[in-house]
Amino acid sequence: MYLTKFPPIFRCLIALLASLQIISATAEETEADETLTPEQLQYFEHISSLWQGMEKRTGVIELPGGIAKLDVPEEFYYLSPENTATVLEEFWGNPPGGETYGMIFPQAYTPFDGDSWGVTIQYVEEGYVSDDDADKIDYDDLLVDMKKDTREESAYRVEQGYEAIELVGWAAPPHYNHTDKTLHWAQELAFGTDPGNDHVLNYNVRVLGRKGYLMLNYIASIGQLEEINQNLEPVMAMTEFNDGFKYDQFDPDMDEVAAYGIGALVAGKVLAKTGILMTLLLVLKKFWIILIVAIGAFFKKLFSRKSA
Repeated sequence: MYLTKFPPIFRCLIALLASLQIISATAEETEADETLTPEQLQYFEHISSLWQGMEKRTGVIELPGGIAKLDVPEEFYYLSPENTATVLEEFWGNPPGGETYGMIFPQAYTPFDGDSWGVTIQYVEEGYVSDDDADKIDYDDLLVDMKKDTREESAYRVEQGYEAIELVGWAAPPHYNHTDKTLHWAQELAFGTDPGNDHVLNYNVRVLGRKGYLMLNYIASIGQLEEINQNLEPVMAMTEFNDGFKYDQFDPDMDEVAAYGIGALVAGKVLAKTGILMTLLLVLKKFWIILIVAIGAFFKKLFSRKSA
C-alpha cells in the first residue's frame, strides 16, 4: 500500500517552518539556531550524527546471502542494509518493513539533498523467471490493465484516508536485454487530485538469476528522468550474480520455476506478495525536498557529508 500522510519527522519540520519569520538561502547558521527549540535542535543533531557515522563503501561488495555482488565505482557509494533502513525510516520517515540488501547513492548526493536520488537493492527468490514471453508482450495493452489495477488500488487508498493515485503512463517503456538478462521500465505516477501536484517517478530494474531476481528501485522525481537514464547502465553494470546463482546455470531437473514471466514482473502482480513497493518513498521524499529548500543554508551545513 502507498502511504502519503506526514510522518513525525515532517511534522517536526513543519513546526520549525512555522516558527521562522523569514528564511533565506544566505541565512547564517547561528541565526537558524536561534529559531530552533532545544528539542528540535537535538533531533537534527541526532539525525546528523547517524549520517556521519555511516560507512559509505565503494569497490566489490558481497550482498547478504552470498547470491550476488556489487562492484561500486568511485562515482557512487553503497550503504549497508542497516544504514539503508535508517535512511528510509529515520531520515525519510517511512514505516519499518521491506528488507533491503542495501542502497546506492551517487557520490554527489546525500539523502538530505533536494535533488538527490538513490537505488534500493532487494532480492526475490521465487524461482527461475522464464524470459520466453519477453518479445511477445504488448506493453500498450499491459499499460491499460495496469491503469485499471491502479484505479482499483486508488479507490481503496481513498477509503483508507490516503491520497488518490493515478498511473499516468510509461516514463520509459519496458525493455528487456536478452544478453545480460536485465529488464527495466519506468512509470509516471500522480498523487492526489490537484492538477498542480508534482508527478513522481517509479523506475524499476530487474536482474534475473537462477533462483530469483535482484530488484533495483530508483527513488527519484520525474524531473530527474534524464539523469536516471544517463546513470542506468553504470548502475546495472555494478550487479553480478555469483557462481551457482547465474541465470544460465538454471537446471530444469533441480531448480524451481517461477509461476510468472517477464510480463508479470512489469505489471507488478507479484509485488503485493513481497511487500516491497517503494513508491511511497517517492512521495515522502517529495515533501522532504520542499522542506529542505525552505530551511536552506542551516540544513545544508547541519547535514553536510564529511569527505572520507
